[in-house]
Amino acid sequence: MPEIPLMAQAGRPTGSRPSRRLRATGKVPAVLYGHGVESQAIAVDGRELRAALTTEAGLNALLAVRVDGDTHLAMARELQRDPVRGSVRHVDLVIVRRDEVVTVDVPVTLVGEAQQVHQGDGVVDQQLHSLSVKATPGRIPAHLDVDIGGLAIGDTIRVEDLRLPDGVVSEVDAETAVVVGQPPQVSEADLVTEAEAAVAAEAAVAAEAAVAAEAAAAGEGAEAAAAPVEAPATTAGGAAPGSGGGAADSEGSGG
Repeated sequence: MPEIPLMAQAGRPTGSRPSRRLRATGKVPAVLYGHGVESQAIAVDGRELRAALTTEAGLNALLAVRVDGDTHLAMARELQRDPVRGSVRHVDLVIVRRDEVVTVDVPVTLVGEAQQVHQGDGVVDQQLHSLSVKATPGRIPAHLDVDIGGLAIGDTIRVEDLRLPDGVVSEVDAETAVVVGQPPQVSEADLVTEAEAAVAAEAAVAAEAAVAAEAAAAGEGAEAAAAPVEAPATTAGGAAPGSGGGAADSEGSGG
């Protein structure tokens, strides 16, 4: 891994207010320390630092920091970023040696297409986006590629399945999942749609029942209106049964 030169200014004033003034000029407050070197408050150019940390090596880039006529091999650690802009507000530069084993996080990159997962409407679930590894600075890989071409639903690629370059080791649990082929997922939107469909179905059934009840009630009313009305039966004298008997009883009682 080649070294990236980075010029630094020594003797910067410390404190919140001086740091704000420094950033206003395009500089980034930094601290340089390690391997017996007394901690130094320095300032680096913001553009140069951004360019150095956006190469293929990313945050694991080897920096040749030149300050006060001396050059130190260092790596960036403990970056503080602006929560809105994302720009670096402060950085620790740790001095390292080329023969020293350091611990760094290396990005995990998925390569290939998981056709079997996609054909089954599944989801490629990457659960590990960086892997902690140990290596000398010159052997640190820019990224670790994981081929998912053969991934199927229900399959899991674990840390033990990764191919690490020579001289690179990891102490992460070998059973840790890196990427999983997940079955089709039911989203919250799908659940809402299903609930709405169920409510609509219940409303339709209730409406059909109401229509049927109204139709039945209307039919019964029509039958009642069409039925003939029977006249009361009369005797030979023209009186309804029981009416003449009442008169005889009255006459008998009078005699």
